[in-house]
Amino acid sequence: MTAQSHADLTTRRNAGAQSGFGRFFLPGPTEVRPRILESMIHAMIGHRGKSMEDLIARIQPGLQYVFRTTRPVYIATASATGLMEAAVRNGARARVLSLVSGAFGERFFQIAQACGLEADALTVPLGQAHTPEMLASALAGGRYDAVTVVHSETSTGALNPIADLARVAHDAGDVVLLVDSVTGIAGVPVETDAWELDFVLTGSQKALALPPGLAFGVARDNVLERAKAKPGRGIYFDLIDFDKGIRKNQTPNTPAVSLFYALAAQLDDIRQETIEGRWERHAAMARRTWGWVDEMRDAGLGVSVLSPEGFRSPTVTCIALPPSHSGNAVNAAMKARGFTISAGYGALKETSIRIGHMGDHTVAELDALLDVLREVLTA
Repeated sequence: MTAQSHADLTTRRNAGAQSGFGRFFLPGPTEVRPRILESMIHAMIGHRGKSMEDLIARIQPGLQYVFRTTRPVYIATASATGLMEAAVRNGARARVLSLVSGAFGERFFQIAQACGLEADALTVPLGQAHTPEMLASALAGGRYDAVTVVHSETSTGALNPIADLARVAHDAGDVVLLVDSVTGIAGVPVETDAWELDFVLTGSQKALALPPGLAFGVARDNVLERAKAKPGRGIYFDLIDFDKGIRKNQTPNTPAVSLFYALAAQLDDIRQETIEGRWERHAAMARRTWGWVDEMRDAGLGVSVLSPEGFRSPTVTCIALPPSHSGNAVNAAMKARGFTISAGYGALKETSIRIGHMGDHTVAELDALLDVLREVLTA
């Protein structure tokens, strides 16, 4: 990051702090800076006219920059779940192996089943990640043509090694890896082209720090070829239509125009920060959170990071609580003090809390949160 861009970024951070930004650490949706919210205040335009095409043409290079790809990035007016379904409907032929390490890996598995495909789940304990060896063993029989995986599991804070998993899937033959990187992209290194990810998707409301309502995906040619051969791939999430449309700076369905303005503004700011700088800022927030947990444990409080070292997401941390505290109670106490975090998810709801340190937050803002959390846990 240049000295000027760093100064500009600092100015933006200070402006955010003055407006009350920096107290909302939910693991999605993430807090949106006032400037980005204000960027949506534009008159409506025809979504099939030149003004919309010009807006998409402005947006597309920024999305390719974030995804680290030269391929077109599809923009869907939907939640990320929509593109999870698109991944399965377009990219899987008959039999799917779903890597399940938490609630969203389970959702991918359920989507495969709901789309009428034969699907099996390869499940690891909550907080754990899948290793390349696990996947290689599961694919050894040649039963599967597609693998679904969640990169950053929001429910547990576990990070799957998708670069390694992609290599294993491709070594197994004609197998595609379908990746949910909803809390990964824009906060965690993702090299779509270099890692040969067959399909990878994210949503607007996580590390991109935009309002909910948009989803983004990139498909390799092999997925598009599979889609062409599938008559039951549906209409709304037909990747062939998405591909045809984006090459003309169009979307196949009516877009959420206001969100596109916010996206354009945010992508400009990400360019200014640089994607590498954004990755490092997220890594610094994660290290601070993990170090804080260690400090608290050393001080006698029975807390721990749920996921093991080496498999932790830089965007969300799940903290296991001592029996004396419940996730809901801690969450409520933080809210009473003006900070928003989350109780654990699903089976972890009462035994853990989650901090979403992603989007446009800084370590300084995170430190303010952790100081209050320390008070809550030691009261």
